[in-house]
Amino acid sequence: VQLQASGGGSVQPGGSLKLSCVASRRISSFNIMGWYRQAPGKQRELVAIISNMGSTNVVDSVKGRFTISRDNAKNTVYLQMNSLKPEDTALYSCNAVRYPGPDSYWGQGTLVTVSS
Repeated sequence: VQLQASGGGSVQPGGSLKLSCVASRRISSFNIMGWYRQAPGKQRELVAIISNMGSTNVVDSVKGRFTISRDNAKNTVYLQMNSLKPEDTALYSCNAVRYPGPDSYWGQGTLVTVSS
């Protein structure tokens, strides 16, 4: 399974970006897909997850600003990021989990830099 993340870049505070994660197989085969991020010098943290039933959850620090969604026909999961802050600067990676096991797969990450 390959996960290809894209959409990162450099934006000013208050700006927006939309990340995409394209899977090499049907994303409906995964129970959970999610976005994680790792800022310089920090541990990787969960940002948002979406189940194969469409239920979503985002961490408090991005609630109201980030939205996770999926397009099964395109085998793609998205992360819409609005009102970006400098503390959102990180390498964003997508993850796919299949139960039982669980089997976990990671993409290579896309860098988001928020700076004035």
